[in-house]
Amino acid sequence: MAACTSQHALISVKPRCASASFSSDRRAGNVRFVSTTSCCPSSRKLGLVCASNSQSSVIEPAKLPSSPESGSNPKKSSEAALILIRHGESLWNEKNLFTGCVDVPLTPKGVNEAIEAGKRICNIPVDVIYTSSLIRAQMTAMLAMMQHRRKKVPIIVHKESERAHQWSQVYSEETKKQSIPVITAWQLNERMYGELQGLNKQETADLFGKEQVHEWRRSYDIPPPNGESLEMCAERAVSYFKEQIIPQLVSGKHVMIAAHGNSLRSIIMHLDKLTSQEVIKP
Repeated sequence: MAACTSQHALISVKPRCASASFSSDRRAGNVRFVSTTSCCPSSRKLGLVCASNSQSSVIEPAKLPSSPESGSNPKKSSEAALILIRHGESLWNEKNLFTGCVDVPLTPKGVNEAIEAGKRICNIPVDVIYTSSLIRAQMTAMLAMMQHRRKKVPIIVHKESERAHQWSQVYSEETKKQSIPVITAWQLNERMYGELQGLNKQETADLFGKEQVHEWRRSYDIPPPNGESLEMCAERAVSYFKEQIIPQLVSGKHVMIAAHGNSLRSIIMHLDKLTSQEVIKP
């Protein structure tokens, strides 16, 4: 029986770039990560294997959790791709402000970063796109897909009300074939930084002390005042990933996720089976 294969790519459109791919026997649920482009040491927190552009390396297989909703008979001889893209620079990134769940758009630099990310994934098939509910992630997804060689049109799926769902229907089957559904989910949002949101990072460190701010930003289970810890962010992001996205992958769909550093880090933590201590390592 031929084994199904799967590819995985993580593209960070921030300066600290990271890219990887994996092959997988989806029937057995095994995931194998293979690094394909250079990445810096900070990407280790995402559980990636780093290599130069001219080399690749493989780590032992990890488990891609199976989905009971998908049944026991995934498609044969098909490939599934999972692409994770971190949003480009936002206007608050540029100002060195804590952003969290505040809905801030991209800067011109962020737009260019998203376009560059799109060029790097332009040959990987995409059937469905998931983004957070925040505009910087949605802009990144749309700009990236404009570079895709298949030229399909990304269309946001509106299900916030029955009327919104009805009014956004597409009635041409041919047009549907040339479109990609974009599903937005608040569960993929960045960590909610509570009372730090909108504060300058350097000024906050001066006010509360570097050690305290570092603990809020980098610890696993300590949230900032009235905000989320990484553990809390991971709980919602990974639950959504397991319930909504894994069934798509198991069925053979090619999936792209455009989201944020902490929500994507949570998903990689789940896929790569990182411990709470490993995921916060620099």
